[in-house]
Amino acid sequence: MEDLFDRQAQSAAPLAERMRPERLADVVGQEAILGPGKLLARLVRADRLPSIVLYGPPGTGKTTLARVLANETSATFEAFSAVLGGVPELRKLLATAKDRRRRGGRTILFVDE
Repeated sequence: MEDLFDRQAQSAAPLAERMRPERLADVVGQEAILGPGKLLARLVRADRLPSIVLYGPPGTGKTTLARVLANETSATFEAFSAVLGGVPELRKLLATAKDRRRRGGRTILFVDE
């Protein structure tokens, strides 16, 4: 349930964050990988995502796509900055993901440059 603080935080977020797509249907311009019958779209619908490496210049939607994939599947999204984070933090995230997997859950670990 959303409360006052959630709404205040959302309204204070940058416009790009507030407008970020949350579902596959909201993503535009990626028909080559997300269009009807395309492999990634089929994998999402089947909730069977493999390991994926997203690469490209900044601002092309890699983070957004990773978040959308997490929203569209039963996976939990975990983000890690390779610039700001350290090895201990990454190990903790990996241990959490491993524990989640033992309990039948899945994790999308997004490591950003």
